[in-house]
Amino acid sequence: MDTARQLLLPFPDEPGYNAADFIAAPSNQVAMAWLTRVPDWPDRRLAIWGAAGSGKTHLLRIWCAQTGAEAHAGPTLRGLPTALTDAGLAIDDADAVPDETTLLHWLNTARDFQVPVLITSRTPPSRWQIRLPDLASRLRAILAVGIEPPGDALLSALLAHLLSDRQWRLDSRAQDRLLPLLPRSPGGLREAVARLDHVLMTTGGRLTQKLIEAVVTEMSTNDREPAGEMGASVEYHAPVPTTAQRP
Repeated sequence: MDTARQLLLPFPDEPGYNAADFIAAPSNQVAMAWLTRVPDWPDRRLAIWGAAGSGKTHLLRIWCAQTGAEAHAGPTLRGLPTALTDAGLAIDDADAVPDETTLLHWLNTARDFQVPVLITSRTPPSRWQIRLPDLASRLRAILAVGIEPPGDALLSALLAHLLSDRQWRLDSRAQDRLLPLLPRSPGGLREAVARLDHVLMTTGGRLTQKLIEAVVTEMSTNDREPAGEMGASVEYHAPVPTTAQRP
């Protein structure tokens, strides 16, 4: 349909990164727990991995806000660090750093300054295709904690949050009917709601099942996310720390 065609444009729907906005769920509880255990990170390094929109960037931002760590985006990481804050170093999308030598130098500098390092990526660092032997060995040694595929409770809570942000007036029953029609990943859910909101705002139309199906079909046809990531196995199932385990 014509209204769906205009939805081919990218719709970056950036979520807020406040701690209060993070939706805790069984799928992310292990990663959340390890954020508070920096002294227990092997060599003071931790990797959180998961599919796009799974919450790994949100957790990284929370850690930076709580600790004062220095945050960098992997795709824009360049040059050599001259100094780092003692609070820590965070590299989001570390698997997208353009140059392996750059990433190796940043990790080495963090080690020299005895700075804790948190990185995020789509897949565990041990699975990256790395040419530099020194970098490959450092990545294999990083504790990697995966964010699991989301359950219904998380997706339902996320949908309610997205609809509330856009001031959509749908009761809980209507939301329950809407959810099965939408993508099953947090990232896909955010994009679908953003696209639906756009077409309703620009056309003044109504939210119908036909429109939802058209938007989801267009998203599937033009999917930018590699298939299979949401179902990837967890590289490291670290135990959820109890009070007694905390340092």
